[in-house]
Amino acid sequence: MYILLALIASCALSIGLHFLLPHRLLRGVAVTPAIATASTAVIYTAMQWAGISEGNGWLWLASIGGGLLIAALATYLIAVVRHASDQKTQQAIGA
Repeated sequence: MYILLALIASCALSIGLHFLLPHRLLRGVAVTPAIATASTAVIYTAMQWAGISEGNGWLWLASIGGGLLIAALATYLIAVVRHASDQKTQQAIGA
């Protein structure tokens, strides 16, 4: 049940991350929290299977921090690719 605390923390922190990253108008508001929550779940579960207990601070730091880092990178890449695609489309139609 402790995984829920990590997932809620990751989701809540990533909402703020959405607003800190550039080109937020080019993506949905739920993209960053969804990526962060899924990444946190995978990291937390993998570390639990590796034998790290809930009392270990590295479990929490790695799962929440890793999930936020993955979400930040993925969200930034999505925004950059989308921005470049939109620029190419605007040039193609002459706008």
